[in-house]
Amino acid sequence: MLALSNNRWYAVRVKSRHEHSVDRHLRARGLESFLPLCRNRSHWSDRVKHVEFPLFPGYVFCRFNVEDRLPVLSAPGVVHLVGTGKVPAPIEESEIAAIQAAVKAELHREPWPFLQIGKKVKIARGPLAGVEGILVAVKGRERLVLSVTLLQRSIAVEIAEDWALPVSSELATGSQRPSWHSAA
Repeated sequence: MLALSNNRWYAVRVKSRHEHSVDRHLRARGLESFLPLCRNRSHWSDRVKHVEFPLFPGYVFCRFNVEDRLPVLSAPGVVHLVGTGKVPAPIEESEIAAIQAAVKAELHREPWPFLQIGKKVKIARGPLAGVEGILVAVKGRERLVLSVTLLQRSIAVEIAEDWALPVSSELATGSQRPSWHSAA
């Protein structure tokens, strides 16, 4: 087996509702697998239950050497590796690290539409310190949008407004942090 440094994160496309079983199979094969989850309330006629579901439905992330991908591809429920044509494309380490930090922080999180424009911020304090993403406000609450560019998917993590600093030349000049609230 090649050195751990050759192992990169890849998105594994899985059959619908097979995320948990694929994650278990990959772990059982000794691979590093990551299935980010969130909790949601499901309402039945007689009760309300908290259910965990994938933040990226249809995908599991796995770190492995792309030259040794057969154990991943042969796991039950795996459809293919995400990439260009038949060439798997690795995911940026910083994107996976940001999603892992959000999950570990146990803040409220939810799937979010992928964003390519918006205010890029870096979190200066709190459990996500050092993580960069896009700041948005929804229903008066600030959220940090974290994206996996390869999948064109994002999640939103609820944060305190004072945790975020803009990522720009303004940081170097020491100017005041702008207000993130729109004048509505």
